[in-house]
Amino acid sequence: MQKDKKISMQEWLPFECILEKGIVKMKNNEYIKVIKVIPINYNLKSNLEKEGILNSYKTLLKTCNFDIQILIQSNKEDLTKHISKINQIVKKETNLNLFKISEKYIEFIKRLNNEKKSSSKNFYIVIKTINNEEISITELNEKFFKIKECLSRCGNLVAEIQSKEELKRILFTFFNTRKNFLI
Repeated sequence: MQKDKKISMQEWLPFECILEKGIVKMKNNEYIKVIKVIPINYNLKSNLEKEGILNSYKTLLKTCNFDIQILIQSNKEDLTKHISKINQIVKKETNLNLFKISEKYIEFIKRLNNEKKSSSKNFYIVIKTINNEEISITELNEKFFKIKECLSRCGNLVAEIQSKEELKRILFTFFNTRKNFLI
């Protein structure tokens, strides 16, 4: 009877090393780049603006002749700090009307959070390439600028991941969906 070999977490993860500006070298010699996207609120746009946005997305899909992966990370919001700060302010309030309004606001936030299970969402695009490191970094940066240009026309903010620590936090949260710890 053969025993199953236990492997460490580092051996199991597909990453070889984390480079700068959101680039990761994978164990299979691929390079990926994680890009953060801060989207617009499409529902708040006029019909004419919506048409322009859709046309810009079409341009993105036509001009990006490479694979992209879109990742959406949803995190339950913890509003206890916000409620605690409001409570501290309310305790100091001497105006009875403002005190009552603040109390009602706290109850409203608690009820809304319980009913809607408020959460925040982070949006990322992952692109990849297979080449040597220098060429891969150049290719990924060119792809990044193409994506940034197209999505910026739609009104989205597109940002490079600036530090290894930020990228580690993002990767950690995708692998550990139960907790959203900072590394």
